[in-house]
Amino acid sequence: MRAENKSAYSKCESITKQNASNFYYAFRTLPTEKRLAIYATYAFCRLCDDIADGEQPVNQKRKLLNQVRTDLLKKNSGTISDPVFIALHDTISTFNIPISYFEQLIDGVEMDLTIDHYSNFEDLRKYCYKVASVVGLICIEIFSYSNPKARSYAIDLGIGMQITNILRDIREDFSNGRIYLPMNELDQFRYSKHDLSSNIINEPFRNLLAFQIDRARSYFDSGINLIPLVSPNSRVCLSMLHGVYSKILDRIESNNYDIYTKRIGLKTSEKIFLMTKIWGLNIFKKTKLF
Repeated sequence: MRAENKSAYSKCESITKQNASNFYYAFRTLPTEKRLAIYATYAFCRLCDDIADGEQPVNQKRKLLNQVRTDLLKKNSGTISDPVFIALHDTISTFNIPISYFEQLIDGVEMDLTIDHYSNFEDLRKYCYKVASVVGLICIEIFSYSNPKARSYAIDLGIGMQITNILRDIREDFSNGRIYLPMNELDQFRYSKHDLSSNIINEPFRNLLAFQIDRARSYFDSGINLIPLVSPNSRVCLSMLHGVYSKILDRIESNNYDIYTKRIGLKTSEKIFLMTKIWGLNIFKKTKLF
């Protein structure tokens, strides 16, 4: 690997380690080339998210995202100085990833600049596809697969993960002026925007979250079918991601749906334990097969 690329990937790893608490330990289970590619992908996602969540005016954010589009489409690596793009272009070339996936991701992030709520789940699902499912589609190009069904399972896994993020971040998103819970479902469960602003936990709220958790689990039930379709050396990573996000849903339930008092998540020790457990089960399965 060229020194320039090595330095760029190292920067992407630092970004991932610093920001991706739910992903980093899963990524560590991948072989080196795939792991570096995932770091580059995450760093690109982080770059886009940071622009959308920044304090600049909307028109300035649009300019910055347009620059990201321009840098994404540059063919000559010699014209690129940002280490994230140096690593990303190498990843795209190595794994033959469609540029359109990254363009759709930018489109999804850009939705946050003008859309602060969604009328129904069908509208929300389109957002989830662009900001999460396309990331899954990028990842399976890196993980390697041959069965085309993998793409639909990756899409569903991404939607399940994004719904989980939405539930975990309800309070933070509202403070930033965004409501991702479908508005018609707030009405359906008789939970108002005033209740949301006041962090009220009542029976309507618990019923609303239980409904969302059931929806997320239905997508996870589909997404778990992706695991045996990717190359064996990528399965532990996928199992980890599925396991961590499923446990976040469990934790919300066991916390009596209180997502306001503190942010729901898993401790580092729990993630390491889960990784060790899944890795051990994977080795056991290989032993049984052979």
